[in-house]
Amino acid sequence: MITRVVLLCSVVSCGWCQTVESLVERQLGSILTLYRHVHANPELSYHEEQTARLIAEELRKAGYSVTEHVGQYSNSTQICYGVVGVLRNGSGPTVLVRADMDALPVEEKTGLPYSSTRTYRSERGETVPIMHACGHDVHVATLIGVGRLMAQIRDQWRGTLMLIGQPAEERGAGARAMLSDSLYQRFGRPDVVLGLHTDAEHPAGTVGVAPGPTTASVDMIDVTIRGIGGHGAYPHTAKDPIVMAAEFVMALQTIVSRQVPPREPAVVTVGSICGGTKHNIIPDEVQLQLTVRTYNDRIREQILAAIKAKAYGIARAADVPTDHMPVVYVRPDEHTPPQHNDTALAQRLEHIFQRVFGKENVYRTEPTMGGEDFAYYRLGGAIPSCFFRVGGVNPAVYAQAQTSGEQLPSLHSARFAPDAEQTLRTAMRAMIHALLDVFSSR
Repeated sequence: MITRVVLLCSVVSCGWCQTVESLVERQLGSILTLYRHVHANPELSYHEEQTARLIAEELRKAGYSVTEHVGQYSNSTQICYGVVGVLRNGSGPTVLVRADMDALPVEEKTGLPYSSTRTYRSERGETVPIMHACGHDVHVATLIGVGRLMAQIRDQWRGTLMLIGQPAEERGAGARAMLSDSLYQRFGRPDVVLGLHTDAEHPAGTVGVAPGPTTASVDMIDVTIRGIGGHGAYPHTAKDPIVMAAEFVMALQTIVSRQVPPREPAVVTVGSICGGTKHNIIPDEVQLQLTVRTYNDRIREQILAAIKAKAYGIARAADVPTDHMPVVYVRPDEHTPPQHNDTALAQRLEHIFQRVFGKENVYRTEPTMGGEDFAYYRLGGAIPSCFFRVGGVNPAVYAQAQTSGEQLPSLHSARFAPDAEQTLRTAMRAMIHALLDVFSSR
């Protein structure tokens, strides 16, 4: 069956390519305009109202049946801005394509004419700048472009296309919220799930894919180190949580290096530490925010237990009263499982991408310690899924960095700026060809 399908694809591929390439070029100017608008108007997780409205409006114009506010956050009355667009096109498989929408609390330093100047008041009451530093603006524009073009070439495929505009990926909550709102029961369980992500380490015009593990599991952990406050001139009368927090941060570095087997990938990072109000005041507590990344459930549990043990051990060594022991809270709403690409599906897409872009422009992705709540849509592997990457670096900038050894701006960097035109062109072509192949092979 697989051989027959591959042969069929090779026969019709020229017609597909000509149609897809010409349509992508016609749409590119409009999609670039949408991209720049989204980039200049980012919205943080849980607040993607305008972006969601834009996706819904554009998909409706393209002929999709659109439902807004899909999703329900656990233990929260917040509105979920999930968008589902469905295009039913006869008998065939159901394929889900997901794009995340949320931005990050980063001050943009790209110098682009359409740079973001938006700010938001954080949970701590601080005014924070916002930027699309992870390429979700590319994902949104690509989703709209793919939606338009798949509707225009509906005579070339049969089945149901489900397009998802997903909120709160950066908080690990959006996919689970949409699934908790009976996503598959309401709109149909997909036969295949596809997603893509902008890649800050490869040049625009390239596509990366590989079978097997591709993104790690993620845990977000809040730790409160509690002490007894006092005057900075009389530290012997206090139990200093800043000193304990410093010891705790250093102790964390031995978990991966000395407790986790070297063959097991794992990361423990302290992303935030906050405590104290004045030079000469020892505070009562210090708050830290941690992230843990693993690929193995057993290793994950081992690391979480070790974090608690380090915190409690340091407090006991400082003779902190039992009612002042640390609080270690693993956020249940911000956990994501690892993504494993279906082997057969990833290999098929690799073949398609090599045919469309040339073998020299298709690379094998390596497992990353970055996380993605895209993994939830595969229901633990029950649904074949593939998450591939699209190079985003201007080719000339990439070549110069390769020669000089200069470090390119990474995702989440204030200076991350994809080569918008080439990245969007490649992303749309890759996803459309992937969809046409999946629809033809089932």
